Amino acid sequence: MTGFAAIIVAGGKGARTGLDRPKQWENLLGKRVIDWSVDTFLSHPDLLELVIVVDDLTVATSFPSKTKVVCGGESRTASVRAGIAALATEDGAPVLIHDAARPGLSRALIDTLVSALSDHDAAAPALPVSDALKREASGHFSTVPRDGLYRVQTPQAFRQATIRKALEAPGSFVDDLEAVEAAGARVTLVPGSVRLHKITYAEDFDLLARLLTPALTAPRVGKGFDVHAFEPGDHVTLCGVKIPHTAKLKGHSDADAAWHALTDAILGAVALGDIGDHFPPSDPQWKNADSGLFLKHARSLAEGAGYTLTSCDITVICEAPKVKPHREAMRIRTAELLALPLDAVSVKATTTEKLGFTGRQEGIAAEAVAVLVPKA
Repeated sequence: MTGFAAIIVAGGKGARTGLDRPKQWENLLGKRVIDWSVDTFLSHPDLLELVIVVDDLTVATSFPSKTKVVCGGESRTASVRAGIAALATEDGAPVLIHDAARPGLSRALIDTLVSALSDHDAAAPALPVSDALKREASGHFSTVPRDGLYRVQTPQAFRQATIRKALEAPGSFVDDLEAVEAAGARVTLVPGSVRLHKITYAEDFDLLARLLTPALTAPRVGKGFDVHAFEPGDHVTLCGVKIPHTAKLKGHSDADAAWHALTDAILGAVALGDIGDHFPPSDPQWKNADSGLFLKHARSLAEGAGYTLTSCDITVICEAPKVKPHREAMRIRTAELLALPLDAVSVKATTTEKLGFTGRQEGIAAEAVAVLVPKA
C-alpha cells in the first residue's frame, strides 16, 4: 500500500445539535468526537501526514505533535482548500478528506479507499438509499425513485493532483466529490458503513455510542473456583470477614476461599495464570497472609494489562456456617478493597443438600465470576 495524507475538516459550528459547543469537541465514549478519527488515522502505518482544519487555532495544542493544525474558511469548501494548501506531501500521494463529525472511521476502510485509487481518480464510501423517498411541493407529495441513489459518506479519497485542480474552481461544493465530478474525474463508490453515521443532532450521540461500542476491545469474563478443608479452630474468613464457627479453614494463607476464587477469576479474565503462579504455597512469605493482598495484586496485574474490574459475583458453597447474616459485610469489604461500587459486588451462598464433601461439612468451596473491560 502506498503512503497517504489525510485532512480532517473540523471547523463546523454544529448548531443543529443544540449543544453549547460544536459537536466535534463533545465527548463520546470517553474521548472527543474528533479524536476518534485522529487516533485512527495516526494508528495507520502508511499515514504520511495529518492536517486538521479548525476555526480556532487555540485548540492546536490539544492534538498530538504529529498533526498539523490550520485555520479554515467561511465554508466547508474553503476549509478543504486550506487543508489542501497545508499539505507537504507530493502530488502523487493520495489524500483522504474526512468530516470530524463521523467518528466511526476504520483502518480497513482507509485501505479500501486508497486501493480504489489505483484505477480511479476519486473514491468514497456510500450506502444505498433503503428508505422510501418523497418530494413535497405546495403541500403535495410525490414518490422519488430510490434506484441508483446513495448516501455518500467520508472520508473521500483523491489523487492529490486531481482534487487540487478541481478546487481551483470558484464557489462551494456540497462535498469534495462534487468538485472532481464537475472536472470529469473517474469516481468510484466503495461499501460504506452505518458506523460512519454523521453526528448532526443531539440524539446522534446515543446512536454512535451504541454503534461504536462493539468496535472496542470486548469485555473479559473470568471464572474462579477454590476449596479448603476444615481444621480445628473457632472461625472462618470469607471475603475478609471473620465468621464464628466450630472450625477454621486449612490453608497456607488465611484460606479465604471466596477471595481466592475471585483472585483466580480476575487473573483468568486476562489470561495471567492462577493464584498458585503468583503466590505459591511453598513460599513462606505467604504463610497466614491476608488474601486481600492476593486480590489487590490480581487487580493491579489486570490494570497493567489494560483492563479494569467492573463487577464480580461470588458464590460460597457450604452447609455451615450460615453465610447470609454476614453477606452484606462481605460485599462491603470486597467493594472497599477493590474500589468498586457496592452494587457491582454480589455475594451469594448455597448448599449441596448434604451431598459431597461440603454436604458432609468437611470444608467450604467458592466460585467467582469477574467482569473486566478495557481501560478508557
